[in-house]
Amino acid sequence: MFDLAWSEIALIGVVALLVIGPKDLPGAIRGVAQMLGKARRMAGEFQGHVDEMVREAKLDEVKREIDQFRSNVQNEVYKATNVDDLKRDIVDPLKDTMRDMERPFDQPVPPAPAPEPSTPAAAEPPAAPPVSEPALAAPAPASAPVEEPPAFVPPGTSRA
Repeated sequence: MFDLAWSEIALIGVVALLVIGPKDLPGAIRGVAQMLGKARRMAGEFQGHVDEMVREAKLDEVKREIDQFRSNVQNEVYKATNVDDLKRDIVDPLKDTMRDMERPFDQPVPPAPAPEPSTPAAAEPPAAPPVSEPALAAPAPASAPVEEPPAFVPPGTSRA
């Protein structure tokens, strides 16, 4: 700490002996040693407090990161186990499929409800009207004569 050579220490000792006197010199040396010991303890205690504050600051930062990670994991688990979403995503399409399977084949397929847009409709182009398939068209009324499709007639033969 202080760069003192032996010759400098000896000079300080001789001056202290002359100023303090040989009778009071051992008590003065003891007092200086106690004061140096007290200063070292205070410096060590101060260093300990500073180290503890640094550790707490780092622990607070780590604790904050852990809490953030924990909340992210809890949100993901909640999203994954949300029963309403699972029902909507799995059970509702199955009910629609069962309803379609129970419907007679000669009934037309009802149009599917349009999904609600999550963005403004102005950004989307207008939807084309649904195209009905001829095979799924409603049957003709019972009062009209039913035409049967023509039978296959090979080429070169006449139809009679």
